[in-house]
Amino acid sequence: MDIRDAIKANNTAIEAIDLVKDYGSGSNAVHALRDVNIAFEQGKFTVIMGPSGSGKSTLMHTLAGLDSATGGHVMFDGKDLTRMNDDQLTLLRRHQIGFIFQSFNLIDELTVYENVELPLVYLNIKPTERNRQVKEVLEKVNMLHRANHLPQQLSGGQQQRVAIARAVVT
Repeated sequence: MDIRDAIKANNTAIEAIDLVKDYGSGSNAVHALRDVNIAFEQGKFTVIMGPSGSGKSTLMHTLAGLDSATGGHVMFDGKDLTRMNDDQLTLLRRHQIGFIFQSFNLIDELTVYENVELPLVYLNIKPTERNRQVKEVLEKVNMLHRANHLPQQLSGGQQQRVAIARAVVT
């Protein structure tokens, strides 16, 4: 299915239209993304593969609004991320987009429970509701039994599951 078909079918979660991302300018410019057109379907898992330096991370950061585009558009839920200001992007990421970073980005001083709870604290969710949501998502990733452990006490796979739980808890 090409990008136009996905848009017509209205099952697109996020899409890039003629997306360009350059770093630097002039003769020193690095063209990380050049006229990328891609649509990701809702409810589907997609793998982005390529050699080091091919733009995979840049694409993901730009799609998520973590990095600004040099040109083109990123459409999410009917909104053009490339036209949003920092405050609008922050709210979008806080409420609608979850991240699982390659390095997990868990906070070493916080327990598994506290790492997963953190996005809910920022959303001012009541403590009883936070507790319910954190326990529910930790159970789903089979990490509830490790709730009081620190990240450095976990294997890499366990840390990844905690990162997944934190990304989906909201």
